Amino acid sequence: MELRQLRYFVAVVEEANFTRAAARLHLAQPGVSSQIRLLERELGQPLLDRSGHSVTPTEVGEAVLPYARAALAAVEGARQTVDEFTGLLRGHVTIGVVSGAVTPEFDVASVLADFHDDHPQVEIALTEDTSERMLAALRRGELDIAAVGLTDEEAPPGISLQVLIDEPLVAAMAPGDPLLADASRADVPLVALRDRSLISLPRGTGLRGVLERACAEAGFRPRIAFEAAAPPVLAQLAARGLGVAVVPGLPAEAASALGLRTLRITEPRLRGRVALAWRTAGLSSPAAEALLGRLRTALPR
Repeated sequence: MELRQLRYFVAVVEEANFTRAAARLHLAQPGVSSQIRLLERELGQPLLDRSGHSVTPTEVGEAVLPYARAALAAVEGARQTVDEFTGLLRGHVTIGVVSGAVTPEFDVASVLADFHDDHPQVEIALTEDTSERMLAALRRGELDIAAVGLTDEEAPPGISLQVLIDEPLVAAMAPGDPLLADASRADVPLVALRDRSLISLPRGTGLRGVLERACAEAGFRPRIAFEAAAPPVLAQLAARGLGVAVVPGLPAEAASALGLRTLRITEPRLRGRVALAWRTAGLSSPAAEALLGRLRTALPR
C-alpha cells in the first residue's frame, strides 16, 4: 500500500469523479484509475462504486476513508514539523476574493507576489466568487482565507473577520437624471429608489445583500435592471442612463470623470464593507497562518 494510492483514493471520493480527481492531482486519469485498482487488489475488496453517474465509496471504502485521511494527515504533519525546525514554509493555501474587490488600493496581487518571493515552496490558489459562496467554502474547509463583502454587522458563526473597507453606498446616475433636478441636493432617501431601475452587484455579494435587506425593511423590493460583477461596469451602465447604480462612494472628481453624479443614500445610510475572513477554529497549515498574517498587515484597514 502506497501513500500516493491513498491520496488518489481520497481525491476521487471527494470529487466523486475520476476525471476531476486527476485534474486536481495534475495527473492523467488512467494512471489514477490504475493505482486505485492496485490498492483494491491489495486489500481484496472494491473501494469505489463506479456504476452510477458519479463515483461513490462502497461500504468498505467508507470504512477505509478515515484511515486514508489520517495517514495522509500524519505524513503532512511530520513534514510541517520538520519544516518548522528548518524555518521553511511549504504547502498549499487557497484564498478567495469577492468579484470586483481587487483595486489599486486593495492590491491583493502584490501581497501574494511578495509572499511567494519569500516562500517559494508555498502553492497559492486564488479564486473570485460571491461572498455568500466563499463564506460557505470557508466553513467547509475548501478555502483558507477570503476577502468577502459583508451583509450583516456581526461576523457569521464560526468565522473571524478583519474589516478592510468600510464606505458609504451612493446612488450614481447620469447628469440628466430626475433625482438631480435640485442642484443643491446631496443625498437621496432609499424610498426614492423604490420605482427606479437599479444597477447592482449580483446576488450573493455583500453590497447586494445590504441593498436588499434595507429595501425589505423599507417595505419594497428593489427593481434590479442590470447586474455586473465589477463596480466599474455598474458605473458605465449608469453613465449611459440605463438606471441608478448602487456603488461604494466615489470622490466627486472620479464620478465626474466617469460621466456620473452621486447622491448619498440616506434613511437609512447604507455602507459597503469588505473584510478578510477565516475560520475561527484555526487555519489548516502554518503556510495559511503566515499568509493571513501578511494580508492582515499589508492590506489597508
